[in-house]
Amino acid sequence: MSKHIKTLASGLALAAVLAGAPFITPAFAQIAESVAGLTEAQANSPLLLQADELVYDRDRQTVAAVGGVQVDYGGSRLVADRLVYNQLSRRLLAIGNVEIVQPDGTRVYADEFDVTDDFRDGFVNALRIVTPDETRFAAESAVRENGEVTTFNNGVYTACAPCQEHPEKPPIWQIKAQRIIWNGEEKTIRFERASFEFLGIPLAYLPVFTTADPTVKRKTGFLFPTFSQSSELGFGVSIPYFMALAPNYDLRLTSTGLTRQGFLGEAEFRHRLSNGIYTLKAAGIHQMSPDAFAANTQDSNNVNRGMIGSTGRFDINSRWVFGWDLMLQSDKNFSNTYDIDGFSDYVHRNEVYLKGLRDRNYFDLRAMSFDVQENRPDGDPAGRDELQPWVLPSFDYNTYAPTSVAGGELAFNVNARGIFRDWEHQRGMFGDGNFTTPGLAGENGRITADTEWKRTLVAPGGLAITPIFALQGDATFLSTSTPDDYSATGASLTSDDTVTRWMATAGIEARWPILFTTANSSHVIEPIGQIFVRPDETYAGMLPNEDAQSFVFDTTNLFDRDKFSGYDRIEGGTRANVGIRYTGAVGDDLGLYGLFGQSYHLAGTNSFASPDMTNVGADSGLETNMSDFVGMVGASYAERFSAAFRGRFDDANFDIRRAEAEFGYTSRPVSASASYAYIEAQPTYGFVTDRQEVGGKASIRFAEFWTVSGDATYDITNRRLAKNAIGFAYDDECFALGLHWKQSRDTTNAVSNTFGFRLSFRTLGDFGSDLNDFSGG
Repeated sequence: MSKHIKTLASGLALAAVLAGAPFITPAFAQIAESVAGLTEAQANSPLLLQADELVYDRDRQTVAAVGGVQVDYGGSRLVADRLVYNQLSRRLLAIGNVEIVQPDGTRVYADEFDVTDDFRDGFVNALRIVTPDETRFAAESAVRENGEVTTFNNGVYTACAPCQEHPEKPPIWQIKAQRIIWNGEEKTIRFERASFEFLGIPLAYLPVFTTADPTVKRKTGFLFPTFSQSSELGFGVSIPYFMALAPNYDLRLTSTGLTRQGFLGEAEFRHRLSNGIYTLKAAGIHQMSPDAFAANTQDSNNVNRGMIGSTGRFDINSRWVFGWDLMLQSDKNFSNTYDIDGFSDYVHRNEVYLKGLRDRNYFDLRAMSFDVQENRPDGDPAGRDELQPWVLPSFDYNTYAPTSVAGGELAFNVNARGIFRDWEHQRGMFGDGNFTTPGLAGENGRITADTEWKRTLVAPGGLAITPIFALQGDATFLSTSTPDDYSATGASLTSDDTVTRWMATAGIEARWPILFTTANSSHVIEPIGQIFVRPDETYAGMLPNEDAQSFVFDTTNLFDRDKFSGYDRIEGGTRANVGIRYTGAVGDDLGLYGLFGQSYHLAGTNSFASPDMTNVGADSGLETNMSDFVGMVGASYAERFSAAFRGRFDDANFDIRRAEAEFGYTSRPVSASASYAYIEAQPTYGFVTDRQEVGGKASIRFAEFWTVSGDATYDITNRRLAKNAIGFAYDDECFALGLHWKQSRDTTNAVSNTFGFRLSFRTLGDFGSDLNDFSGG
């Protein structure tokens, strides 16, 4: 009897195989693995059979379990009204309300399972499968032949759960097919006479199509098409073809038909090695209608256009990384115009780099050049692309001493950069104020080394005293001419080819946090004071400034030893920084914080009042002996509400020089934020009037799966809506829909509209276009 009962259980393996066969989702791999595990476990797994009675028919040579049959074996469970094994035909038959639950949670339902005991052939009637990830398959019947090919008759597949209120309704989407054939040897699934239904409505009919067995992660075949639309390119359809050349490398070929410009071809090769990956990409087009673009531009002046690009990243070992990102194109706007993935940014940074990180050491060495993809003719000196530098090289090394030095922390940094630029880059040469980054024509380079030591001592009463000592030295090499920007700012470029300078700093910082508590709140008030003594900045404003052009004085850099953003400028003279910091908590939900302070130039030459080629310190609030006040306050409540205000105020009359305000609210159905920015007029940089801007965005989930969102920015100064956008989205467990519209205006008030949509069917893929793919004038 034991042998017969064992054989009854062995039929579970084939039942599971039949259950998993039709899957066109990654869940198929889980089913196949659980079947294999069950088959291997048969020799040693205990079997438990429960039934109302066992019936032996010696004439027909059958053994049957009848009534409330339940078999637990190898982590799987079978439930049926009746289970019969025929020794003559060597077939196992499970009849009536058959349910199989596998170890991974997959549930298989059928009216009848009929299989051979060698698992090569079988028949299933009224099959229904639900996997742990909620993918579903159903068929009137299924037949397995030769142990490899399983045919499902009148099958249905979906990744959508039935409606709980109305389970009789069709799912959001499903695929119906007269026959679904799974070939386990070829690893393919073939659908015959199939239709795709959405909300019960047939949308597409496919006589025959084949897809890869989901146990195969990568297989040659066509991918989902995407669409695009623009006034210059026309309507476009992109059809990608994926070629799985080997387990670790592949090729994707994409053909895009554009109604106005013809066919765009793309090829991308990817190769993964044991320690990294690299890609090669090429694209090209013969433009049919270059006159569709604005006259005398990069897009209209070129007919045959193309690019080649490559990226790579390799882990040399656990600490070192080597990589690159390079692009070469026929003209400076091709990849941007045709939205070549990975190379379409307005500014593309070409670079080769080597990085290292270990404990308290950081190393970064890279060479860079910049492609500004703009629609200007080649060789136009007024274009931004021709003015971009080659950076050969950029180098950073930072390290901290592994143990304390004289009881304190010792840090050491090295920075170097070399710049080569064909054309002088002047501020305002494009009529856009300080949005242009000035730069020198010719060659210049600098190497800097600096070290800092500091130690914090806590005195009785909680007063923290931190002495700080720093030393910096650098050398600058020049082969350039004096640009016009120097005469415009009142500065002059040194005539020396090589310049060395140094800066020694001695400073001390004092902090005294004072704690106040009540029954339901705590408050910390912390006065802070610093003083730094150092000589004047040598060659102030007389050296190239390539990396310290960006500067905003606020609470984030109030207590910095050197407030310049880079190494090309060094803060000199004796300076004191004072302020008071506050943090508080009221109850469990309300958090408060704030900081207010001022900086004082006490002796020597004020570096921020010394002009250079960019006038970086002008109108900063630090160019006078007594700086403007800077402050910020903020609050948060229950991780839902947040508010923050930051500002710079005139030291004499407290007028607002710069201000920013932010507000936010987040809850399950609603997320919203608003911002306001104000910058006082800065004639030095070309801004003769005050600038103000207000913006806001919100997202509301107004139903279980529906979301509406909006975004707008209003330019108060010019009294115009700079940009606005709105979007609708539906997202449930098996289907997602997104619709987006964005409108923006440039400085000339020209309007640009952008549209996009995206459909996503879980387990099948995405269909449609990204937001940036749809644009119109």
